[in-house]
Amino acid sequence: MNSDSDLQIAGDILAVQHLLQPAPEHPATVADFAGLARSLADDRAQWAHLVQYDTTTRWYHRLRTGPGYEVWLLSWIPGQGSGLHDHGLSSGVLTVLEGELTERTDRSSRSLAAGAQRVFAPGYVHEVVNDSFEPAVSLHIYYPGLTEMPMHSAQCSPADRDVVHA
Repeated sequence: MNSDSDLQIAGDILAVQHLLQPAPEHPATVADFAGLARSLADDRAQWAHLVQYDTTTRWYHRLRTGPGYEVWLLSWIPGQGSGLHDHGLSSGVLTVLEGELTERTDRSSRSLAAGAQRVFAPGYVHEVVNDSFEPAVSLHIYYPGLTEMPMHSAQCSPADRDVVHA
C-alpha cells in the first residue's frame, strides 16, 4: 500500500475512452464563441486573403457557418459606419482584427483596437464606426445566425429629454 494515498490506478487511464469527453465540434457557450473568434483572429491564413475594401459601402463576407451560427468578415475604410442598430434575437461577438473601430451606445463610446473583443446579447443597440485614418477589419459571430438588423434613430440623452423647446 502506498503511504501517500490509498488510491491506486491500475493500467493506463487514457486507454479508457468512454471516460473521456469528446471535443465539441461546434461552439455552444458564449466562451466557446469568443474562443472561436480568437482562434480565427490568430489564424490570418483563413481570412486575410479574402479582405477587400469598398469605398461606397462596408464590405462583408460570410466566412463560416455552423449549426445555428454564422461568422462574418467585415472591412471598414475611414468614415464608414454601421448606423445605430441591434441584432434582433441574435447574440454576438465582435473582434477587431486590424485597425481601430469605435463602438457607440447611448451610454458610452469606446475605441476598439486590434485584438479587442465585445460580446453582446439580443437587443443590444450600438453603432460601430471607423473614426481612424486607416482601414479596419473585424470578425462578427452571430448566434443564432443573423436574420434581422433593425436600425434605430439617434437616441437623445436623458438630459436632452428634459429640455423644453420653444
